[in-house]
Amino acid sequence: MAKKQEPAQYNNQSITALKGADRVRKRPAVIFGSDGLEGCEHSVFEILSNSVDEAREGYGSKIIITAFTDKSLMVEDFGRGIPLGWNEAEKRFNWELIYCELYAGGKYDNNSDGAAYEFSLGLNGLGACATQYSSEWFFVDSYDGENVSSMEFRKGDPVGKLSVRPLEKKERRVGTVQRWKPDLEVFTDIDIPKSYYDDMLKRQAVVNPGIRFIFRWQTEGKQFEESEFYYEHGITDYIAELAGDTAETKITEWHLETKGRDREDLPDYKLKCDVAFCMSKTVQALEYYHCSSYLEHGGSPDRAVKTAFTFAVDRKLRAMGKYNKNESKITFPDIEDCLILVSNSVSTQTSYANQTKKAINNSFIAEAMTAFLKEKLEIYFAENPADTEKFLNQVLVNKRSREQSEKARIDLKKKLSGSTEGVNRIEKFVPCRSKDPERREIYIVEGDSALTSCKLGRDAEFQAIIPVRGKTLNCLKATYDRIFKSDIIVDLLKILGCGVELKGKVKGKMVDFDLASLRWAKIIICTDADEDGFQIRTLLLTMFYRLLPTLIDEGRVYIAESPLYEIKVKDGSLFAYNEPEKNEMVKNLEAENKKYVLQRSKGLGENEPDMMWETTMNPATRRLVRVTKADAEKTAYIFETLLGDDLPARKEFIAAHGAEYMAEVDAY
Repeated sequence: MAKKQEPAQYNNQSITALKGADRVRKRPAVIFGSDGLEGCEHSVFEILSNSVDEAREGYGSKIIITAFTDKSLMVEDFGRGIPLGWNEAEKRFNWELIYCELYAGGKYDNNSDGAAYEFSLGLNGLGACATQYSSEWFFVDSYDGENVSSMEFRKGDPVGKLSVRPLEKKERRVGTVQRWKPDLEVFTDIDIPKSYYDDMLKRQAVVNPGIRFIFRWQTEGKQFEESEFYYEHGITDYIAELAGDTAETKITEWHLETKGRDREDLPDYKLKCDVAFCMSKTVQALEYYHCSSYLEHGGSPDRAVKTAFTFAVDRKLRAMGKYNKNESKITFPDIEDCLILVSNSVSTQTSYANQTKKAINNSFIAEAMTAFLKEKLEIYFAENPADTEKFLNQVLVNKRSREQSEKARIDLKKKLSGSTEGVNRIEKFVPCRSKDPERREIYIVEGDSALTSCKLGRDAEFQAIIPVRGKTLNCLKATYDRIFKSDIIVDLLKILGCGVELKGKVKGKMVDFDLASLRWAKIIICTDADEDGFQIRTLLLTMFYRLLPTLIDEGRVYIAESPLYEIKVKDGSLFAYNEPEKNEMVKNLEAENKKYVLQRSKGLGENEPDMMWETTMNPATRRLVRVTKADAEKTAYIFETLLGDDLPARKEFIAAHGAEYMAEVDAY
């Protein structure tokens, strides 16, 4: 008998500490926010940030970033060069402090006079070390104009000693070149797409006017595609680019310089901020940057802009008497819908939400920017009456449109989510007795005559019926506003009970789709097997395809096949659902010398209850075709091609398939 294994002991010897490169290599998400591609991308930004800080201080005006096919990267700047030599105060080499020691750097005393960097993106002394630790290999060359100092690392550890050699006259330069390859043992993915660099470098160029960012992307053929990002006037040039010819007001830029503190017992720090904006009816953008970092989640500047603009615009609307009597005040989304605004700030002390720098939470920055923007907006409104009139009128249009859409949404929600009793009161809806949504079926039938036949032929315990009156709206071409004015569609949606799925820009938030609220196990489209029946079926399928695609994906939508032929024999009737079946049945009857009468099957409305039950409603004998996503897409394509607005597509389809229908044309 095997000896029972003793449980592991948890005691004083169980505690361990990560050391050296393992502090990053085993927990990269702590520094980079992720151990996946996003974390790898952020490691690139950490190295670039140090070069940006140099250029912002006036040392170099160009930064070159190269992405190689082997997934390695290189950042080259023309600043003062990273000091890698001996540090007497620390009794260690600077290359060790910068690349092998977390929380070491030259940016900790930014409030003191003569600081190396007054305003910087890199603050914590983490980025260069963490990126080096997370690399398969890392090389750095630092140029001071006379010498080049070089250091190499592998898997976070130094290789050899610092190399220093004098520069020949032709190669004399200043700056730093850092090349490294992110390690797949650290990150799950290192294949950074070109789009990341394009987006990130463009943002850096926007908030660093006068600095030229050159990006080199190595192709599979080992050639380099080169692109440049440069904005001479920073955020004003960027807003002009965003607005294009849609700007309704002139671009306005304000500059703030101040100092303050986040708490009474803390020292003051410096803040500089530029805010630029204009109004556009068609373009909307809000972007915040701090110390060159794009604040994806905003934080302090976002709170300031929302508070100040809402306060100032509401105050001006009241002063000009633009509100209607008893009208509610505007909200920031009403302003945001017509606002293009970019904020670019720097401070000598920054409280980032985390190391990935996607939000800041300095209370002083929020308070200072709020007060500044309120004051500037009051002056702007007084000095620019024409632009103010345009701006305020558009905000009111946005507000009233939002409120109207919200009212329409609430009204629609009432329509689509009524009680069972309300559903039962829908005109000509025939309910069933069962309350079990996993058993109940709803038949969507064509007209009143089919309703009567189905009603008499069904099992009233679990089969309900709703007729469609006339042709259903073409939901592929109609706007949402028009769709929800259709009584037929609204009644169908109300009976189904699961809301709607809407795509694209919709006025207001409609009733959310909820599959759990669906009242039926099967939704069965039941129409005649003729041209009118096929068209009604197609229109219903396009409705489901556009408004309720999940019901198709979940296999809840069916088509009831109707027989094309009834073959009467001595013992009763046989039913053929297509030409091959009819031919096979006739062949067999003739082979057995049986007498029969072949006739085209009647429309559903003319069927006797017994026939209706046997052919269409009896689960044991009926034929149901489950609609798939591919079926719906094909139906939508054919319908849109033949009846839509795309004339070239219709001509192409007719040219390709027209001959297939010539026999039917000749028959008429």
